[in-house]
Amino acid sequence: MTNQEEKNQPVKIPAQLTVKDLATKLEIGVSEILKKLMDNGIMANINNLIDYDTVFIIAEELEIEVEPEELSTTNELLTSQKLENILALESEDKTKLKKRPPVVTILGHVDHGKTTLLDTLRKTRVTDQEFGGITQHTSAYQVKKNGELITFIDTPGHEAFQGMRERGASLADIAILVVAADDGVKPQTKEVIEFLLKNKIPTLVAINKIDKPEANVDKVKQELAEHNMFLEGYGGKIPFNEISAKQNTGLDELLKNILFLAEYYEFKANPDRNALGIILESNKDACKGSIATVLIKTGTLKIGQTVIIGNSISKIKKLENFTGKDIKEALPSTPVTIVGLSETPQGNDLLQVEPDAKKIKRFAKEIAQEKGKLSGKIGSLGSKELIMTINETKKNCLSIILKTDVQGTLEAIKQIIDSVDSQEVNVDFVSEGVGSITENDVKMAQTSQAIIYGFNVEPSATAHQNLSESKVKVRTFNVIYELIENVKNEISELLDLEINKIELGRLKVLANFKNSKNLSVIGGKVMDGKLIKGERLEVFRDKEFLGMGELTQLQHNKEDVSEVKSGLECGIAFKGKVKILPNDQLVCFKEEKIKRKIK
Repeated sequence: MTNQEEKNQPVKIPAQLTVKDLATKLEIGVSEILKKLMDNGIMANINNLIDYDTVFIIAEELEIEVEPEELSTTNELLTSQKLENILALESEDKTKLKKRPPVVTILGHVDHGKTTLLDTLRKTRVTDQEFGGITQHTSAYQVKKNGELITFIDTPGHEAFQGMRERGASLADIAILVVAADDGVKPQTKEVIEFLLKNKIPTLVAINKIDKPEANVDKVKQELAEHNMFLEGYGGKIPFNEISAKQNTGLDELLKNILFLAEYYEFKANPDRNALGIILESNKDACKGSIATVLIKTGTLKIGQTVIIGNSISKIKKLENFTGKDIKEALPSTPVTIVGLSETPQGNDLLQVEPDAKKIKRFAKEIAQEKGKLSGKIGSLGSKELIMTINETKKNCLSIILKTDVQGTLEAIKQIIDSVDSQEVNVDFVSEGVGSITENDVKMAQTSQAIIYGFNVEPSATAHQNLSESKVKVRTFNVIYELIENVKNEISELLDLEINKIELGRLKVLANFKNSKNLSVIGGKVMDGKLIKGERLEVFRDKEFLGMGELTQLQHNKEDVSEVKSGLECGIAFKGKVKILPNDQLVCFKEEKIKRKIK
């Protein structure tokens, strides 16, 4: 790589570093870094620690591109890139591979029936003989068709799905694009199509709602072709099914097509190795402790094994399938719930089984050291400090405490709130987590003047008691977009009012009868519109703006009046510092304050 190419590469920044080290990495003077910190209200010396988010803000002002160093405690810990490489190498050794169920996700435009399709498949295609009754909410489940298993993943939409893929390890093998027969291709459908084609994901189209009187399947096929998605029999090779998820029509044929794609692409994995997987969802249960649903990508996960998930180490004591039934092991493509983890992981964290006791001890030590670095507070300057300082001078701030039932929902809601377009109001997540709203949440809300938002959770008994004695706002929802709409309304309340200036009339100055420090008595003629007592006046001389004042008194024919219309002469008292001369023009106007709203 040439020196020029190296300079064009983003500078890699660790989670924390000193001001001096940052100057070295960015190849600029320490004094320049200190000046940028001071410009943002931060007093620091060369030995102070600053975190990556703070560096990002400073680097942006310096027009230097930076990116975080990948957190890695040892070279042996699993990363998304390593997982991708492992899966690629596995596929080359055919002797160890065995057929695994295809992993399927369902994508499409809002209200085109994705959720209904998932629910219908789950309720009608999961047999009691095979799996037992469904006893709990999961983010993934399996159905059986012609003796073959299919794994379905319920993702928050194509953006979340894309985010998972961008970590390096693809989550799903097959995507089902749902398009409503009565509505056709819509904006989100177009986005999904672009994503599927760009990433070359095996796709099956489900034309839904064919039971509707307005259904027009041919129109849907034509619109899909216009966006380069060519269906079988319509100029292309993409399989499709006409279905009604609500009426349970065409779903068997849809499952057959999934199995056809799975046979064509030959999805395989090595069940005889130690398991590797991706966390789909997590939460903290009052009885069971920290719980995570994981999709096994390769290998077999067994009770008694030690696993590393993100930056925590746990021993597998209990495994449950998606119905809540205890199982002893989970094979590739299986969604399995791990009960009783040492910590609650994040969605998309990676799981690896580690049988070597010496490696586990080394990992534990290094993970503890890394956590200690990241949690160190003495002498450090964090991004929250910087952002709070900026907020005090530039922005209003909405403080939020967010509690949800599961980790996946928490991340989805945060992602949507972060995408709300407001340059004037900063949303500060004071605290976030899974589980019920607690007494500590209420106390924290009091201190930070935050609003507590709960999704599919309620305040505990002690929290209820504290709430009755405080002025803390608690709002609970079970529909995500209702919660988001409420947050938008709160942001809108913090926006400055929009000032709309309405011109009322113009006066030509004919004489100046009195001119004191802050008061002038003027005679003139209203050229257009009207002058209204109590409104504001702008002063112009030869079209040059001189200043503003207030129309405190208005007379016509030596009588006090409230307004004077066009064509009439009048006398006015002008309160203001501008010295007014004959032939000046005064513009009378009023200001209308309009409440703004975030879209």
